[in-house]
Amino acid sequence: MSKYTTGEIAKLCGVSVRTVQYYDSRNILVPSELSEGGRRLYSEDDLKRMRIICFLREAGLPINSIGELFAEEHPEKIISILLDQQEQALREEIAEGQKKLGIIENIKRELKEVENFSVESIGDIAYVMKNKTKLRKMRWLMVLTGIPVTALQWTSIILWITNGLWWLFAIWACVAIPWGIAVSIYYFKHVAYICPECHEVFSPRFKELFWAYHTLKMRRLTCPKCGHNGLCIEVYAEKGGANNV
Repeated sequence: MSKYTTGEIAKLCGVSVRTVQYYDSRNILVPSELSEGGRRLYSEDDLKRMRIICFLREAGLPINSIGELFAEEHPEKIISILLDQQEQALREEIAEGQKKLGIIENIKRELKEVENFSVESIGDIAYVMKNKTKLRKMRWLMVLTGIPVTALQWTSIILWITNGLWWLFAIWACVAIPWGIAVSIYYFKHVAYICPECHEVFSPRFKELFWAYHTLKMRRLTCPKCGHNGLCIEVYAEKGGANNV
């Protein structure tokens, strides 16, 4: 039967001599015999054991768990449970890593839209990202409630033109005007804006907000703190998070 020295078994398993010595010191891989000169000699079974240890370490199992595994009378019954636990831990770690990667990608995407970058800009981006989902849900809610109103509008126009049923258009107007007012009030109560100059988060007056030029993400407003007049970033208004002006 073949015998292997510490250096030979380390080379065969692709690890360092110190790693083999460390496993020996932990009583996880004890050599089968010692030579007359005191050299540690490992058997074929020891080599197989070492390869199993390396496999489990590569899978991420801690050395203490491996030591406890080999101390059991029937380690094969436990290894499946340990691997399942490690798989779950790794999946959670991957999910957390993907979440962090998504945050980094969002920050990089938002940075491209910042003209004058500063340390404060990171705070603005963090605020925007934190509330982006809420803002998106609010906008979709408005769109979904507007679909029936829009459908009624076009139906009433078509029937008015084709059949002269003008009263259906009147019904639409009675529905659309209150809906438009309600949606506008709801929308303006749930949005705030970040000033690009002083980074103040504020809620402007309804009149200014209603008539201001705007894009999908920004609106031209006057900051109540620094007086800057320009495009301000729209965010979801946290309760108590914006200054009501």
